[in-house]
Amino acid sequence: MTSFNANHPVRLRRSVLSVPAVNPRALAKAQGLDCDSVIFDLEDSVAPEKKAEARDNLRRFFAETPLEGKESIIRINASDTEFAAADMAAVIACQPDAVLLPKVDSPMDVQAVADLLSDSDVPDSLRIWAMMETPLGVLNAAAIAEAGRTGGARLDCFVIGLNDLRKATGVLPAPGRTYLMPWLMQVVLAARAFGLDVIDSVSNDFRDLAAFDDECVQGRAMGFDGKMLIHPAQIDGANRHFGFSQEVLSEARQIIAAFAEPEARGLNVVNMNGRMVERLHLEQAERLMQKAQLVFERKKEKP
Repeated sequence: MTSFNANHPVRLRRSVLSVPAVNPRALAKAQGLDCDSVIFDLEDSVAPEKKAEARDNLRRFFAETPLEGKESIIRINASDTEFAAADMAAVIACQPDAVLLPKVDSPMDVQAVADLLSDSDVPDSLRIWAMMETPLGVLNAAAIAEAGRTGGARLDCFVIGLNDLRKATGVLPAPGRTYLMPWLMQVVLAARAFGLDVIDSVSNDFRDLAAFDDECVQGRAMGFDGKMLIHPAQIDGANRHFGFSQEVLSEARQIIAAFAEPEARGLNVVNMNGRMVERLHLEQAERLMQKAQLVFERKKEKP
């Protein structure tokens, strides 16, 4: 059985920039940035008394200047807050590519929003992302990811939220994220088991690009698809570290070509230059090339 979710679209998510919805200048600037995705934030970056203003900003922005060539995501406030219902009404009105749910603890948190979207006749193309930022959410990561396979679930992507997770657990910030690594890998494993993308947490000091680069290298090695960003200065680094080298692309092409040979038909393993390559590597190679194609289409080039 393939590990990829048949309901999970291939998207480019190397650089996922969070923009406060309360800031009209930041919203306008997002259009010209080279990030893959933009999270329009109604939660942490917006003060309680500014929530309504932020929602109005989003309604105007999506009506007048929808994003082109980027994935648009609206992060709402948690379901147990007074802002959640109005936030979801704004999501339904704006019709972004996805809604990002904060502090997801269980599959029911995702299903409740999926049901609301379906009851509101919102197309299935509007997906759900889940912030994994609570102890219970990390413990339930596999069950939450598995729920993404159920009909109408819409779940597409996990986003790590280390600031909230540190606060809830008492783990102190430290270079290398040593004591957080087991939890990060647990979320990555759950996402991969059920065909979801998974985005690494923000790096809080956007002026320290050396530390940011270190986190990107670590996150890529751990299997993350990209990184959540808090400043445009971090975009280039994320695109570079989570991008596709010519060496990686060349190997993917070779794998695809090897399985395309007539003698490979029906085989699950082929010999590629003395190396045994399994059909699961073909699936990975095809998905990688689909993502690379999105990069080259943006640059008007051919991979």
